[in-house]
Amino acid sequence: MSKINSNIPKGPLSDKWTNHKGKINLVSPSNKRNIDVIVVGTGLAGASASATLAELGYNVKSFCFQDSPRRAHSIAAQGGINASKNYQGDGDSNYRLFYDTIKGGDYRSREANVFRLAEVSGNIIDQCVAQGVPFARDYGGLLDNRSFGGVQVSRTFYAKGQTGQQLLLGAYSAMNRQVARGKIKMYSRHEMMDVVLVEGKARGIIARDLVSGKLERHSAHAVVIASGGYGNIFFLSTNAMGSNVSAAWKIHKKGAYFANPCFTQIHPTCIPVSGDYQSKLTLMSESLRNDGRIWVPKEKSDAELIRKGELSPLDLAEEKRDYYLERRYPAFGNLVPRDIASRAAKERCDKGFGVNKTGEAVYLDFSHAIIRYGKEKAKISGKDSLDSNVVYNLGKDVIKQKYGNLFQMYEKIVDEDPYKFPMKIYPAVHYTMGGVWVDYNLMTSIPGCFAIGEANFSDHGANRLGASALMQGLADGYFVLPYTIGDYLSEEISTGKISIDSPEFEKCEKAVNDQIEKLINNNGKNSVDYYHKKLGKIMWDKCGMSRNEKDLKTAIKEIQELRADFHKNVKIPGNKNEYNEQLAKATRVSDFLELGELFAIDALQRNESCGGHFREEFQTTDGEAIRDDENFKFVSAWEYNQDPSKPILNKEGLDYEEIEIKTRSYK
Repeated sequence: MSKINSNIPKGPLSDKWTNHKGKINLVSPSNKRNIDVIVVGTGLAGASASATLAELGYNVKSFCFQDSPRRAHSIAAQGGINASKNYQGDGDSNYRLFYDTIKGGDYRSREANVFRLAEVSGNIIDQCVAQGVPFARDYGGLLDNRSFGGVQVSRTFYAKGQTGQQLLLGAYSAMNRQVARGKIKMYSRHEMMDVVLVEGKARGIIARDLVSGKLERHSAHAVVIASGGYGNIFFLSTNAMGSNVSAAWKIHKKGAYFANPCFTQIHPTCIPVSGDYQSKLTLMSESLRNDGRIWVPKEKSDAELIRKGELSPLDLAEEKRDYYLERRYPAFGNLVPRDIASRAAKERCDKGFGVNKTGEAVYLDFSHAIIRYGKEKAKISGKDSLDSNVVYNLGKDVIKQKYGNLFQMYEKIVDEDPYKFPMKIYPAVHYTMGGVWVDYNLMTSIPGCFAIGEANFSDHGANRLGASALMQGLADGYFVLPYTIGDYLSEEISTGKISIDSPEFEKCEKAVNDQIEKLINNNGKNSVDYYHKKLGKIMWDKCGMSRNEKDLKTAIKEIQELRADFHKNVKIPGNKNEYNEQLAKATRVSDFLELGELFAIDALQRNESCGGHFREEFQTTDGEAIRDDENFKFVSAWEYNQDPSKPILNKEGLDYEEIEIKTRSYK
């Protein structure tokens, strides 16, 4: 473990961040205006970081591959964002949020980072309220919140519509002010192709103008990667198709460690796959699990009749329904963490209890909640609580207030009224907890190169609690990076402008051009999507919700063969000097085909089950995960070694000072 230095400050856990901020070096306002920072990505982490750094006085260059600053993934967060405000008085605190996050991540995250995340969480809410984010409020005017999977308190703040989008609009309003001031220079329709290192430090990037195809050199004193996760290696995920890992993968190939790639989250409440023509899956907010009860038929014969369309779920009596999460996990019920809920759904469907045509769906039922809320409302308003129509209509109104946007979206996609019929849901790839390794300051193993948000590995561990991704992205962008990057940049105040005419920039640009030339002139026979879909199937079948040694070894071999075939037989129409979406896709899929193998290698070496990594060989008799704290209480930090098949494993040991490691239980 000698090569890994996480730079965690000394001292008690509760004081680490405060003391660290008080001791790190600063850059004066007059010097900030002479320092350039590149931020790659404009999702929650990238937008908040760009806005804040520009507000502080740095010159920021912001890059996004879309036609305007936007997200590719954050909008999927329809549910909310966590913070420990304890408005409901149900026992929440910074410590409780910290502990739940560590426990939810199955004790595979860095203690100091998670405590800091919990510590600044309340600031995020205050920041977003100040930006005008329309969080829901209770009757007294306080912000309203809900509980999400894996916790027993109400700490998840949610906004009207889609919380992820509302938070982005807040960040973009701040960002656009800085664009107008000239402190942020926006490069839309640009994709980072590689990072440029000068004397071992990140000094800029090579970007491609996606409209003209022209390669551009951009220099800076520091580079921040905020490019999101790698869920699209599965082809079908809740991510938009543009979400890609390329920027993170390019810095990995230049020396940045890539950590824990096998820790990938499968989200339990997605609309099931409807055909092989799909390119994206729709995420239904986890907040639905506050009121929706998850069930399948108790009898296989009933499930078969439902699949054939010969039996309606409404005709199935209560005693014939298996509320399997409530049965298996009575303490948390439907609110168990995502990894547990997802595997439980898979187990029921694999055993033949699935309820859609393909047998890959379970029910999420709101009928009980409608009746419960309806009776309460009827009593409050003096109406007949024994009249089923009155109760139904009043209860429906309550559910509509809470989840109306989600119900509307579901009906538009599935063409079924979720107020009358239970929703059909099934797990899907959603979020990646692995990513670029960073230290406590969010710097990668490349000096001057930082990674924030979903692009880094640090705060979630082997699983992510619902509503924690937005919390981490905004914590990094608003409240952590602006401090820690200053410590690094304090050494750069005398550096002056970084030249783009150096041999390093020239060499890097040539390497990128050579890669593009090779792809565009390949003249093979198969489309880029042909390879992407094949990779996705390998990943889902052999590296999805459960893995085993045999499948992982097969997956590694199949990915190697697929990658070789891709470089031999991919065909890209058009040319490089124009808007060419297939060429842009090809460079990304080329990276996916390397990362997919590292994912499988990482899963193969981790001989334990924890969180989103479930090895079939390591489970209890009733299907629960068995962690191996003696041998695997570490972060897998992989080093690129010129060959995607021969990565070098570095281990960062995880030391817990504040908490006792226990077998995770939600029963």
